[in-house]
Amino acid sequence: MSRFKKIRNGFRSLVSRLFRRRKTLKLGFYGPTNSGKTTLANKICMDWLGEEMGRVSSIPHETREIQMKEYVEIEQNGKKLVFNMIDTPGIATKIDFEDFVKKGLKKKDAKQRAKEATKGVIESIKWLDNMDVVLVVMDAGVNPVDQVNVTILGNLEARGIPVLIVANKLDMKKANAHVVRSAFPQYTTVGISAKTGHNIKGLYESLFNII
Repeated sequence: MSRFKKIRNGFRSLVSRLFRRRKTLKLGFYGPTNSGKTTLANKICMDWLGEEMGRVSSIPHETREIQMKEYVEIEQNGKKLVFNMIDTPGIATKIDFEDFVKKGLKKKDAKQRAKEATKGVIESIKWLDNMDVVLVVMDAGVNPVDQVNVTILGNLEARGIPVLIVANKLDMKKANAHVVRSAFPQYTTVGISAKTGHNIKGLYESLFNII
């Protein structure tokens, strides 16, 4: 390990110990597959830590295990919040290995991915009880009223967990944040593009407002 990395890691360790003395909130990223949860988590981590959180892919269920980034401090208008960010596997009502084969995976790899994805969905639901606030990330170019989104929001409401709906992918032509907002008027919805960074500041402001 280089001297620079040792110094950097030592500094991060010191900062982490200082943050532990504060109240850290568990911020969960939930939503359907390929809605952009990890892309958004990576954007937030790059903004405040200078490093990404996880790998993204066009193939569904790239994230199949819970990923966590600890002590992410976000500042907005002179106020600060410290989060443990938890990126969860995409929720799906059906996982078929044939869908992965169609994406180019070999049959053996596709079956293994389907198995891991199913386990990941179960873990995602279990982790709901640990969350202090949740970002429900939706693809703003897809009909938001589906079984996955309704199930996620219903589970969060039953647990009394604060929710911010993120209408993502506004860089796409068909995306429309107003459609998402109209579908779930009882929740705060913010439209963004995690890919381009469009309205990320608006996301931070909304996050501070609901906490």
